Amino acid sequence: MVTKADIRVLVVDDSAANRRAISQLLDAAPGLKVVDRASDGEDGLKKALHHRPDVITLDLEMPKLDGFSFLRLLMARAPTPVIVLSSYGHPSDVFKAMQLGAVDFVAKPQGADAAAIEEVRVELVEKIRGLFDGRRADPRPSPVQRLSPAQAKAAKLELPRVPKLLALGASTGGPPAVQRVLEALGPASELCVVVAQHMPARFTDAFAERLNHVLPSFRVSEAKDGDVLAGGHVLIAPGGAQLEIVARDGRLFASVTGGSPYDRHAPSVDRLFASLARLAGLTPIAAAVLTGMGNDGADGTVALAQAGVPVWAEAEESAVVFGMPAAAAATGKTKAVLPLGPLSAALAAWAR
Repeated sequence: MVTKADIRVLVVDDSAANRRAISQLLDAAPGLKVVDRASDGEDGLKKALHHRPDVITLDLEMPKLDGFSFLRLLMARAPTPVIVLSSYGHPSDVFKAMQLGAVDFVAKPQGADAAAIEEVRVELVEKIRGLFDGRRADPRPSPVQRLSPAQAKAAKLELPRVPKLLALGASTGGPPAVQRVLEALGPASELCVVVAQHMPARFTDAFAERLNHVLPSFRVSEAKDGDVLAGGHVLIAPGGAQLEIVARDGRLFASVTGGSPYDRHAPSVDRLFASLARLAGLTPIAAAVLTGMGNDGADGTVALAQAGVPVWAEAEESAVVFGMPAAAAATGKTKAVLPLGPLSAALAAWAR
C-alpha cells in the first residue's frame, strides 16, 4: 500500500531480472514504494504520464524507445527526477543523459556478489531520499593550519607562475552545474579550475573528456598526481581518490592520493578546500559549493573563509539537491548564496 508519505518510484529497465531486483530492494526501504515497472522506454513514458511518480530509475539501453529518447520526451511532457542505472562500460552515456535532464546516476555492480549489490542498494536509496530531503547535519570544522603572513609573502615572491585558482565542489546534479559555471567563465588564460565532483572511479575521466570536448576555452583533464596547475586548465578530482593542492619549487601541483576507509567522500570537497586554505596569500583563490546531497564542503567553506577566501553557494531555487550548499550557507561564512546563473556571473566577474 502506498501512503502519502512514501516516495513513489517507477522502475524502467528492459531486463525482467533487473526490474524485479530493483523493485525488491526499493520496496524493502522504509518510505519508498515502487508504483510500477516498465520494460522499455515507450512503456515507461506511458506509465510515467499515468502514475506521475516522484522519481524514476532508468536503464539507458532499451528496445523501442531508448533511455535518451525517453528523457527528451519525459522532460518535455512531465519533468520528473530521473536516476540512471549505468554500467561501467559506458560512462560517457551518463553525461549525455544528465544533459537531457537526468539528475544523477548509480553504477551497476560489476559482480553479482552480495556486497556489490548491497553497495548499490545503499547508494540508490540514499540518492532517491536525498532528492526529497537534501539537508544534512552541519558539523563544526576544526581549525586549519596555514601559512603565516610572512611565509605567504615569501612564497608569493617565488611563485610568479601561479595562476588564479577557482575550486568547485558538487555532488547530485553537479555535472551540468559545473559545465554551466565553466561556460560562464569564458576565455580565462590566467585561471585554473579544480573540481571535486562526487563520482565513482572511471566516470570522472569520462566527465573530463566530455567537458574538454564542449569547452573550447579550457583544457580539461582528470587530475594526476604531480600535475602542474596552469592557467586555462581544469582539473577534475579522480573518483575514488583525494585531490589536494600543494606548493613546491615555485609552482602549485596536484597531489592525488588513494581514498581511505575513513573518507566519507572520495573525492572530498572538504579535503580540496582545506588544502587551498593553506595556500591563501600565494595567489587569488575563490570557491563555490554547488548542488549536492549531504554536507561535504561545509568544513572547507569555514577553512577558506578563515583564510580570507570568498566562497559562494548555490541557492535552493536552482540546486537539484540543496544539501551541500545549504550546509555551506549554514556556516555563516559564505560570501553569497545565489541561483546558478547569478552565481556563475559572480565567479566570472571575480575571475576577470
